[in-house]
Amino acid sequence: MKVLYNVGIIIFSALAHLIAPFNSRAFLWVSGRKKWGEKISGKLKPGDRVIWMHCASLGEFEQGRPVIEAIKKEMPAFKIVLTFFSPSGYEIRKNYSNADCISYLPSDTPGNAAKFIDIVNPEFVIFVKYEFWNNYISALYRNNIPLYLISGIFRPGQHFFKWYGSFFRGMLRKFEKIFVQDQKSLDLLSGIGIEKVFLAGDTRFDRVIQIAGTARDIPQIEQFRGSEKLFLAGSSWRPDEEIIAEYINTFPLRMKWVFAPHEIDKLNIERLEKLFKVKCVRFSEYTEASADSRVLIIDNIGMLSSAYRYAYLAEIGGGFGKGIHNILEPACWGIPVMIGPEYKKFREAIDLINENGAMTFDSFGKFSDILDEWLTDEHFYLKSAKTAIDYINKNTGATSKILHEIAQKDINRLRS
Repeated sequence: MKVLYNVGIIIFSALAHLIAPFNSRAFLWVSGRKKWGEKISGKLKPGDRVIWMHCASLGEFEQGRPVIEAIKKEMPAFKIVLTFFSPSGYEIRKNYSNADCISYLPSDTPGNAAKFIDIVNPEFVIFVKYEFWNNYISALYRNNIPLYLISGIFRPGQHFFKWYGSFFRGMLRKFEKIFVQDQKSLDLLSGIGIEKVFLAGDTRFDRVIQIAGTARDIPQIEQFRGSEKLFLAGSSWRPDEEIIAEYINTFPLRMKWVFAPHEIDKLNIERLEKLFKVKCVRFSEYTEASADSRVLIIDNIGMLSSAYRYAYLAEIGGGFGKGIHNILEPACWGIPVMIGPEYKKFREAIDLINENGAMTFDSFGKFSDILDEWLTDEHFYLKSAKTAIDYINKNTGATSKILHEIAQKDINRLRS
């Protein structure tokens, strides 16, 4: 299996190079890894004490971020090396100020793993959620460098739990400790003999509380909302947008409506605008005279998390595709959330739906029924809103639990 794994890595890398001239993501993936050794060496110097964190992409970075910031506060003398697998993480966070060196992770070949660890020489390492790279894991293990997994979540269908999964289970045994999000993950790992597991929760809850605490005022949205209730569709995609637009066109005066589409390129914004039979305005073109519009389209990046504070209800996109975006950001404001049907891989969505803090729709009729219930039954709305914020509050604290456990072995030693 090890040989097949290494061959698979080589084939994947070769294919990325082959399609790079024709695919923007592949181009970034390839070009970003050129001369990686020189780039990292230029950020570090002999004698630096380093902690390395690796994230697959942007979502995993948001889970790792509270831990990075807590480490920087506890041990400011240490340098943080932050790596990404995906361009969607690296390209957005390549200037993140709390990391001293930010890089793509070189392909997981034995040679790259040995060279990377020799250059970085970390005192301990944190992988976030789903990252299992055998050659890096094995090299760290051989060098007696502690490796932790944080915000891990496991499901029965993963390779670790299959009859052929001994190779993958071997990776898990090389972690110093695996911090998981839920009891089911802990039980699954215990069932295959992985005992160095700790139930810490999901660091994203700590992150959304941080985000809410630093949310900025957006006077344009407050003015646009006026005295009406406001519905915010966050990270929306075409399928959910079309359903919501049908409701708006049928009942235009029930609320004010804000869309923050996942894609903000010119063509997508123009497509979205054409869905509405009511007056709409882009945020970039908003003026006081536009306040009578029924729909406001946020056509920038970075505003959404602060915009939720003005919402009465929210819908989170992605639920008609590969999976939903972050429903914790609106929930931390005590806002009931609507999502599409593809949410089964997201623990927080399942939990909130079970407690009526969120509801799922797959058609205009279902969307209309849910929205009407929240708008007409104040008691039900308030109960859903309280469920949402209570769920956030009872799940915070993963960051402090993780640091406390790591401190038992590493942080106290590293401070000396």
